[in-house]
Amino acid sequence: MKEKLKICVATNNEHKVGELRAIFNGYDVELYSLKDLNIVVDPEENGKTYAENAYIKAKATSAFTSIPVLSDDSGIEIDALGDHFPGIYSSRYATKNGGQEVTNKMLVEKCASSKARFIAHFVLLNLEKGSRHDFEGIVNGKVSSTIEGKGGFGYDPIFVPDGYDVTIASLSPEEKNHISHRYRASIALLEFLKNEKYI
Repeated sequence: MKEKLKICVATNNEHKVGELRAIFNGYDVELYSLKDLNIVVDPEENGKTYAENAYIKAKATSAFTSIPVLSDDSGIEIDALGDHFPGIYSSRYATKNGGQEVTNKMLVEKCASSKARFIAHFVLLNLEKGSRHDFEGIVNGKVSSTIEGKGGFGYDPIFVPDGYDVTIASLSPEEKNHISHRYRASIALLEFLKNEKYI
């Protein structure tokens, strides 16, 4: 029997690791968090794009492990706030505005119905020594006029994906994991791994 492909997920966000494990369930891939591998790394994400930030995290983590490293950088872009904003600054934007809860409340008041999108960019390093592969997932939608749902995290309670009339946070984890930006990037990655016979 073929051994499962081991991949280290370069994030300190346990929510992300949990989401990815649910999406990868059923595939011959075993995901390890930084915590699982006792890796302590938190590089400064000073890139100008999702791809640059994802690479910074993957590169820093790869110094501590010999297995392939998967990193993602993701964010929400809200048209009413400007071009690609907050985008790569999504996490910092929430912190600067007093935390996620306060920021979400401000956004539903200020940006209700504005077009928005979630973007996730994955970088997979060292599948073969020194190799790099990039994958991206995008979900289009709009900002809700109310904060809804107890599921998800981050901006999920204020984002209504196209084709739905409820926020991502109102969906079950299974539903979310079949439409999310991370799901779309994950499927692109898994298709690549299957096509190239890694799994």
